[in-house]
Amino acid sequence: MGDLLPYVDEHTTAIAAGTEVVWQVLGNTLDRSSSRPGAVGYARLVNCADRTASGPRPLAEGSTFPGFRVTAALPGRELVLEGRHRFSTYALTFRLEELGPDRTRLRAETRASFPGLTGGLYRRLVIGTGGHGVGVRRLLAGIRRRSEERSGDGHRGR
Repeated sequence: MGDLLPYVDEHTTAIAAGTEVVWQVLGNTLDRSSSRPGAVGYARLVNCADRTASGPRPLAEGSTFPGFRVTAALPGRELVLEGRHRFSTYALTFRLEELGPDRTRLRAETRASFPGLTGGLYRRLVIGTGGHGVGVRRLLAGIRRRSEERSGDGHRGR
């Protein structure tokens, strides 16, 4: 489904940590941030198809958390999340690229459709205001920070 949806945006960050560390931090961060009361409440409010955390941990194909289902997981390389709710069908794909020893580029690509009048209004609210972009950049910055702290080299890559 994800590749068939219209492209929305892509954000990247370079991280001073290896792909294995970044992969672990990515999964832990997604699990932690989605389990916060605000995220759980929002998933319920917009009637997300997946509203609870379930399935294998670390994240693997079939894992769910509020708002998303893992549809592909290639450890250290790619994590594909898909979801739907009353206003949108969407995919968020994380790609990890080894840049060198203990250096990783993390990409987050969003694709989504927003059907109907309410979908169009939702798109304006979430995408048009820049809120989605801010949220994804904040997520990537947190993953970068935690990955670099975990690798013991938080001063490189900035």
